[in-house]
Amino acid sequence: MPSAVEKDDDTIDVGGVAGKRLKSFLDRVERLEEEKKGLADDIKDIYAEAKGVGFDVKTMRKILKLRKMEVEKRREEEELLELYKAAIGLE
Repeated sequence: MPSAVEKDDDTIDVGGVAGKRLKSFLDRVERLEEEKKGLADDIKDIYAEAKGVGFDVKTMRKILKLRKMEVEKRREEEELLELYKAAIGLE
């Protein structure tokens, strides 16, 4: 059985795993997950507000996706979409 070293903060070192350091990483991730949830809730509220004044949220999401893309990549995607639409007689 691996040796265990007791710590004063309820963590132990077991089998080469530093309990205190592991707990620190886990605590940091948990804090960031909480922050992320808070931010996601804030974003949801903004979309609801925009929808409430008449904006289409689905289109807003598409615009945000396009804004993140590099100009050339966006142009390529738009050209390919137009080509495919023409190929199936959509336009």
